[in-house]
Amino acid sequence: MSRPAKPPAQPAAASHLKPGLVVASFGRHCLVESADGERRICHPRGKKSQVVVGDRVQWSASTDEGSVERVDERRNLFYRQDELRTKSFAANLDQILMLVAADPEFSERQLARALIAAEAQNIPVIVVLNKSDLQPAFDRSWARLAPYRHMGVDVMPLRLKAATAASSEAGVEDLLQKLNGKSTLILGPSGVGKSTLVNRLVPHAAALTGEISRALNSGKHTTTSTTWYWTDDSKQTALIDSPGFQEFGLNHIEPMQLAQLMPDMRAALGNCRFYNCTHLHEPGCSVRDQVAKADEPPSDTAPAIGANRYQIYGELFAELSDKRRY
Repeated sequence: MSRPAKPPAQPAAASHLKPGLVVASFGRHCLVESADGERRICHPRGKKSQVVVGDRVQWSASTDEGSVERVDERRNLFYRQDELRTKSFAANLDQILMLVAADPEFSERQLARALIAAEAQNIPVIVVLNKSDLQPAFDRSWARLAPYRHMGVDVMPLRLKAATAASSEAGVEDLLQKLNGKSTLILGPSGVGKSTLVNRLVPHAAALTGEISRALNSGKHTTTSTTWYWTDDSKQTALIDSPGFQEFGLNHIEPMQLAQLMPDMRAALGNCRFYNCTHLHEPGCSVRDQVAKADEPPSDTAPAIGANRYQIYGELFAELSDKRRY
């Protein structure tokens, strides 16, 4: 299965090259921020753009624009892949904030896919459940997240309202502590409050959005692409806003990788009778033994592998195996 193109090998940086950070990208051009804070439109060399937001690059200046000559080695690259294309979100992340809401009710399958993609790149994830003031919807959603808390995922409640006093909010200060000093990609489906969160944490985000759109001449709102925002003058903390999505393809994941990338299943590995166990039908499977014990409703002390999580695994295994027949 194809993967996002790696930055091409390049000779050592020439003296005329300057270091920069890609803070926005659209089509065949991007916006690069230099060390002094100046931002300039740059065009990656080559037929295909290989830069993503968060890339550290070496660029050279022309009259009023520039060229990206080299992409520095990435620590990680978070992306999704379906049968048609690969969509890269951002590179060099410290963590991902997966924002879901009590209403509209979140898709656990969509959440599981995003967590698997993050695990494959060794990127920590914070799951934030917004709209804690909505009852009983919030309590129902919080209970659905119990298996994730049990497997070690950081899950936080949030009450974030647009156009209201900050005193009506809850969980914002705790969240700020988690974000401090890190580069965080905000991920989530449409309608969960991502724009509200960005505007709350980056008050000048709307102005930056307009500036970036004009600079890139995209004619589109920034949420149609990924955008980097500094939240502090010292530029130690960054939020990366990404477009909402409804599907999250995992075609870049091998079926036999899945169990290792799902922490609750990974904890049960190592004692199967067969070394190449798929954990679907084989006798003597330690994973299936753990699932058989999961006959209690979800709670913070639930068994390691719940029936719903195991069903998600089976569906994903079948989907990814089917893709590889062609």
